[in-house]
Amino acid sequence: MKILKPSIFAVSLLALASCTSTAPILSTPIENIDATPLKERALTDEELKSWGHKDLVTDTIPGMSVDKAYAEIIKGKKGKKVIVAVLDSGIDIDHEDLDAVIWTNSKEIPNNGKDDDNNGYVDDIHGWNFLGDSYNENMEKTRIVKKGPSHPKYAEAKAEMEEEYAEKKQLKVRIEQILQKAEESHEALTKYFKKSDYTKKEINSISNPSEELKPYIGAAKYFLSINPANNTMEEVIAELKDYVQNAITDYLNYYLNPDFDGRAVVGDNPYDITDTNYGNANVKHSVKSESHGTHVAGIIAAERNNGIGMNGVANNVEIMAVRMVPNGDEYDKDVALGIRYAVDNGARIINTSFGKYFSQNSEWIRDAIAYAGKNNVLIVNAAGNENTNLDEKEVFPNDQTPKGSEVSDTFLTVGALTNEYGSQMVAAYSNYGQNNVDVFAPGSSIYSTFPENEYESIGGTSMAAPNVSGIAALIMSQYPKLTAAQVKKIIMQSGLSINRDVIVDQSKDAMPFSKSSKTGKIANAYNALILADKVSRGKVQL
Repeated sequence: MKILKPSIFAVSLLALASCTSTAPILSTPIENIDATPLKERALTDEELKSWGHKDLVTDTIPGMSVDKAYAEIIKGKKGKKVIVAVLDSGIDIDHEDLDAVIWTNSKEIPNNGKDDDNNGYVDDIHGWNFLGDSYNENMEKTRIVKKGPSHPKYAEAKAEMEEEYAEKKQLKVRIEQILQKAEESHEALTKYFKKSDYTKKEINSISNPSEELKPYIGAAKYFLSINPANNTMEEVIAELKDYVQNAITDYLNYYLNPDFDGRAVVGDNPYDITDTNYGNANVKHSVKSESHGTHVAGIIAAERNNGIGMNGVANNVEIMAVRMVPNGDEYDKDVALGIRYAVDNGARIINTSFGKYFSQNSEWIRDAIAYAGKNNVLIVNAAGNENTNLDEKEVFPNDQTPKGSEVSDTFLTVGALTNEYGSQMVAAYSNYGQNNVDVFAPGSSIYSTFPENEYESIGGTSMAAPNVSGIAALIMSQYPKLTAAQVKKIIMQSGLSINRDVIVDQSKDAMPFSKSSKTGKIANAYNALILADKVSRGKVQL
């Protein structure tokens, strides 16, 4: 038995007392929300930047009541630090809104070229980069095709790959034609205004245009109406070029190109789980467009109330950066080793905002998920963005064995909501499933950190998952003795039940929201903290 000096022991007790609530929460859970009216006005710019933190009853916005939770429950309670591992693309750990919340491995001496803590990773100060110097990658179906007809999934993968490749080639032609029209209109209007940064308002103010100019005005008005956020044709053209690159060119050059080998520069065998000596400690994004991990990290834990940017859901969090999602599909080995790295180095929560529909070594990931569960670590997973019923089609990662049983009770899957309460509240892209999706959370147009001190609004179940990771971190911070399995149950049971018909499957009529997930609920921070308090005191059994 290790004996502590009395003074150290006393300090430890005081620290523990400051990390937990000492008085029961007397607040009343939010419930009976069926009479909540639909919001008839558009959200303000400020509401759009923080809608996921709003309260459904007070604001008629289907947020998670985060602001209400801080104001009425957390108040000044410090809580305990919680390490959240973000398994994703690289993270801008120097971002102005993230630099103070990045995990630092205190057992490692920076940049000495040694594995000081003997965890198998040299100089892993802020996490680990399983991609090394690589970034662009194939999709998993392309890798299967490269293995040849002997692979059991070859025929299915080849058919999907060839169909998608043909679709992208056709789409590329169409979008480039649209881009050409936008550029022609922009050129004509630049000549008319004698400047290139003319605005939507200036276009609308043109009176008595020439017959030659009229079609260019009409085209510009149409382009600017597609995305209300765009105010100039320069922004429209930039968005179209970005779409061509990210939604088309990358597919043709990397994702669906069997001749491309992005893994060659890493130097490992990605199909050998015992080959672990690869990667490096540089967890930052490789190019500015590698922004996904930075955005996810900000949703969870961007510095709160620092007067810049935005607020993350959780205070008292340290983000562990695990770079393993390339520009393409992740490798199963990287996912499995990334989960194990996070568990072994102190993460209580792992956010996995990625997924794919083919997996060659899913057993490695299932074993890692089970390992996380045995070590009391919660995994919060994005459901995926193909508007697919996950009870009918398998997506990876998941925690189901081939026979359908769960390998862990600490794996939580999240679907995405829009900011419009009503029949369209489920995001049109979100996957769903009454058995294999657990809860829904804000996912569309979520404002968060982007590389190089920028901020953007993007959407996906990738954004819904970190919102829930933030709730989990709040619970674990205030109630550190609760287990990961208890925190999962608390989030699921404390959500807001929506007794409305909503469009879930975009090809079908509206159906009860209760059938979209296992709980039929929206994750809610305020209710979750109230239930966590009761569970921690033994007043409620889960």
